[in-house]
Amino acid sequence: MKKQKDIEVNYKNKKRYKTAKYPIRQPWIIAWLISILSWFMLLGKKYKIEKVNMDGLKGPYMLLSNHMYFIDFELTAVGLFGKRMNNVVSIDGYYRRPWLMELIGAICTRKYVMDLHLIKSINRVLKRGNVLSMYPEARYSPCGITSYIPDSLGKLIKMNKVPVVAVVHHGNHLHSPFWNFRKKRKVPLHTVMTQILTAEDVKKMTPDEITAAVRKALEYDDYRYQKENGILITEPFRAEGLHKVLYQCPNCKQEHKMASKGTEIFCTECGKRWNFNEDGTLSALEGETEFSHIPDWFRWERTEVEKQIGSGEYSFTDEVEVYSMPRCWKFEKLGKATLTHDMENGFTLKGHYNGEDYFINRSPQQTNSLHIEYDYCYLEPLDCVDISTENDSFYCYPRTRENVVTKLAFATEILYQRSMNKIKETTERTDA
Repeated sequence: MKKQKDIEVNYKNKKRYKTAKYPIRQPWIIAWLISILSWFMLLGKKYKIEKVNMDGLKGPYMLLSNHMYFIDFELTAVGLFGKRMNNVVSIDGYYRRPWLMELIGAICTRKYVMDLHLIKSINRVLKRGNVLSMYPEARYSPCGITSYIPDSLGKLIKMNKVPVVAVVHHGNHLHSPFWNFRKKRKVPLHTVMTQILTAEDVKKMTPDEITAAVRKALEYDDYRYQKENGILITEPFRAEGLHKVLYQCPNCKQEHKMASKGTEIFCTECGKRWNFNEDGTLSALEGETEFSHIPDWFRWERTEVEKQIGSGEYSFTDEVEVYSMPRCWKFEKLGKATLTHDMENGFTLKGHYNGEDYFINRSPQQTNSLHIEYDYCYLEPLDCVDISTENDSFYCYPRTRENVVTKLAFATEILYQRSMNKIKETTERTDA
């Protein structure tokens, strides 16, 4: 079946923000100012920055960091105090401040799209001898463990032939969990910066070997970090919002019926309750504790989605409220639309704006992961998904189905991997 072409939104000739811009070379004074301001922002927090195999490393090099909250940027800036560093930043980070982001040398992109100019910008930064900083997960970790890292990362590193530094932040998710970032916890933070590959290593290794090395270096589990270091989180609100990540009940298997309050997470369908303990573990108030470790519950949910996709049962359709971001100064309210996600077509968004229909499709092989937000701070304080194209981004708020964005993220990654495996199998049969 021939794929229908996208029909762009009619903005009545309003200009879109041009992401295909080369970043400026960050001025020394800006680099120092960012580091000093970051140091001030960290005052009152207990943190440690450790450097491994970094002696004599001046640049250029690629700095790859895990991603849990904005505090990641501050810790990295302090760790590289005064160094010129260009950060890859999603367009929503430019909201109402594109002039500032351009001034500090940020590189603008849209999430999970093929951006060839981004590759050119990265190459230009490194040829200047500066540090290129990026977050390969491209989103905050939903539950404090490593998110999807694309296979293409190794090719990008191989292309530039520079050293690679991995930055792993521990405790950032515990301090500001993505599912309730508005309420901070008192947690010690530990950042480890490690040169994992030299330029010579990169030259000798294959892209797949490089990707594997980066994935291994960026493995983390904030709840394991909490347990191993005896960290207690005593705030009485510590479980609130956890149901956004743990959306399926392991007792009755119902989806989207979980809720949370105070220190408890519970199922509104079967009534089972779990306490979120001070040491970061879960314990059932009655009966079996199916998962005491939060990431284990999270991974179980993913296997349940894999089963639905494997049996052909998976699909999603809902009415959504849509806001778009063709420019940086304002979100356009596009009104109601229909969002569908299925195994054959991936994401399809159909709506009507300014007297004309629009149609956006992102096939499974076009979308290797999904940008999701809980209580999105810039728009409505509700959960949404961001479906981006090369020149627009659509923030979609489901209206009739609650607490679904985490499952959509799982399904997106699973469908992408399945589509890539099919392409690989077809290629191998053809070559044989």
